[in-house]
Amino acid sequence: MTENLLDNVSLNFDAQAQWILNVSLAFVMFGIALEISISDFKGLLKNPKPIFTGLFSQFILLPLLTFLLVLIINPIPSIALGMIMVAACPGGNVSNFISHLAGGNTALSVSLTAAATLLAVVMTPLNLQFWGNLYVPTQQILTKVALSPWQMIELVSLLLGLPLALGIWVNHLRPNFAKKLGKVLKVVSLVFFILLVFLALYNNRAVFYDYIWYVFWIVVSHNILAFLTGFSFAKFMGLSKRNIRSVTIETGIQNSGLGLILIFSFFDGLGGMALLAAFWGIWHLVSGLLLATFWGYKPIKTETLT
Repeated sequence: MTENLLDNVSLNFDAQAQWILNVSLAFVMFGIALEISISDFKGLLKNPKPIFTGLFSQFILLPLLTFLLVLIINPIPSIALGMIMVAACPGGNVSNFISHLAGGNTALSVSLTAAATLLAVVMTPLNLQFWGNLYVPTQQILTKVALSPWQMIELVSLLLGLPLALGIWVNHLRPNFAKKLGKVLKVVSLVFFILLVFLALYNNRAVFYDYIWYVFWIVVSHNILAFLTGFSFAKFMGLSKRNIRSVTIETGIQNSGLGLILIFSFFDGLGGMALLAAFWGIWHLVSGLLLATFWGYKPIKTETLT
């Protein structure tokens, strides 16, 4: 019964609200990009190992392990595709702030955000298509909507790539202005974006109340898997403790807001997908802050960053 309902219900989010959601995400990315400089990218060439570790963890390991988790727990198809969608997204909007609170390498976190955002233009659609088509139940959904990866690449470019480029450009021309504007814009736009996610859940509270416990444990398990993936791989790669913290957070804090927009744009707000992405957007803030608080009480002595 649950399968029939969630796999066939569409969450109510009208065109105007969706347009506002798109714009608010673009402003969030623009606010983040105002604090990213060209020199951040130059730093990637000097010490590429932590960047490679973080990107590999986000775009290769997490989608792979998410697929295995789907096979193990066998969720209903729309929930499974929602999990794959979230895993295909780059790091979340608040990862830099949480990395700072956790005593991680904030510079690495910012560089990973920039690099992952650029890669997401291609990797997010490709990961969704690849892993979604490997699982027969989700393959049927992808076939039904006739999803075009190129259309998704265009939308992700507009929502992530363009704001990132504009923010870096403004930072390059007017660094002091960009720094002041970035602090204000990032907070205001992020709060506005979160309010819109809550509005989406409130407008569909009947569906939310009916399936919250079913989705809750899946999101919590998936999020723990994401944090463990980043932590384990960073440790395996021999990174410093501060870099391990940053890679862990970048992998565990996913841009579910982007996932939610793609779900409304290409899947007509498919119930299980939208519910999972929306709840992930709330939960990863809670789990990220809890992890940051725990690590914040365990300061790291001066160390060489590798």
